[in-house]
Amino acid sequence: MSPPPPPLGRGRKRAAQAFDAALDDAELVSARAALAQGRWQAVRSLLVHTGDDWDRRGHRVTVLAEEPHAAPWVRDWLLAEPESADASVLLGMCLVQRALRGKERPERAREACRAASALAPADPTPWLGLLLLERTLGAEEDVVRLFDEVRLRHPDHHHAHHLMVAALAERHAAAGPDPLHEVYDFANWAAEQAPADSPLAILPVVAHAER
Repeated sequence: MSPPPPPLGRGRKRAAQAFDAALDDAELVSARAALAQGRWQAVRSLLVHTGDDWDRRGHRVTVLAEEPHAAPWVRDWLLAEPESADASVLLGMCLVQRALRGKERPERAREACRAASALAPADPTPWLGLLLLERTLGAEEDVVRLFDEVRLRHPDHHHAHHLMVAALAERHAAAGPDPLHEVYDFANWAAEQAPADSPLAILPVVAHAER
């Protein structure tokens, strides 16, 4: 789940600086540090043990891909294990992050994610990578299509639903408050569809915050 906002006042800047996208995932923090030093074997072990916990896998892959020098080390991993779906998925996300920073051509990121999806057809993570990319660089219909691809593989995908809420909330933003805005319909629908203990239950609150 998304962390609470930093406190108001002087502490806000310090709290923002202290925020770590890895949250309290100690195994992820350790693997990320190893990857920064070129020890990709720790990442391989982490992703193997993550298995098909798709929400956790999506979070871990996204955080690992944000490591500035991750892509070259993941390419080394792929040279050693060319058929590794985990390495392919992580490389795709790395290139997405680089494309979002303007350091990679978006089409190369798209190609890498599509290649990863071919190696891991049941995994929603390559489609999450594409959704992250098109959320910023693509057309509205692409965002909807990619969200559907994620949901086809994991209907309650936490990160993908938050991205869709954010994208929908931006529509007609200049018009000001609108209690009938479509983002509220989407958030309520998603919350109703999700299991009772799902973090998607808070999506209506997130929708109000995004608006």
